[in-house]
Amino acid sequence: MPEPSEHSESGQPIYRYNEPKPRKLQPALGDEDNIAAITAHIDKHVGPPDQVFHEIVSDLVHIDVHMVAPSRRRNWYTLVTSGMSDRPMHVPDGAEELRYAELSIALPPTWKLDEESFKDENNYWPVRWLKMLARFPHEYETWLGEGHTIPTGDPPEPYARGTKLCCMILASSALADEGFDTLELSDRVIHFWSLIPLYREEMNFKLKHGFEAMLEQLAKKVGGPEELEIVHLTRRNACAKRFWFF
Repeated sequence: MPEPSEHSESGQPIYRYNEPKPRKLQPALGDEDNIAAITAHIDKHVGPPDQVFHEIVSDLVHIDVHMVAPSRRRNWYTLVTSGMSDRPMHVPDGAEELRYAELSIALPPTWKLDEESFKDENNYWPVRWLKMLARFPHEYETWLGEGHTIPTGDPPEPYARGTKLCCMILASSALADEGFDTLELSDRVIHFWSLIPLYREEMNFKLKHGFEAMLEQLAKKVGGPEELEIVHLTRRNACAKRFWFF
């Protein structure tokens, strides 16, 4: 994996990536056994997937997105990838147990997730980011794990109209049933990380004070899992500066 470009004030490594070198497409079809195991895992801990957004042409890994529709118990959409864990990530020494991962994101029940609505990037961006980040560590020969933050760019720009959210942080999901975080197979352990969109100020707070301090700040200012993990485009900014006028 690449060496960090710099370190944050809290001592965390910061990696900056340029466009990958041009190369030929490496077609990927997907590991059927792995897909079946992940599907069963989602069914057990979240609910039976109602739909799968299949990837037509895949490079390096075949990424599908499994959608679990809202229910009385879970009044939100849960989207989970499969395929990211078909290949091991390039983890640092000592983190070998984190080589395999999949990603999830939670969306409110009003989110539009049909093919026609996906023509509008304001609806499609959560799916795009799931797929992009699932392929990212294989494309750049790096890794993603809990506490990692990925901005939309430098400087970061909002994901869509009507929001200033512009960065993702990976964390364990508090919305899924206990046991969802890991799936133990005969040849690998797959870790499932939830994608939580952040504001730029929240990302900067994490870089300065660290992941645990960021979680405490979010819990104090934003609320519980349903307020934080489910994507709310205009949720409270946990690190917004307040101005007083007299």
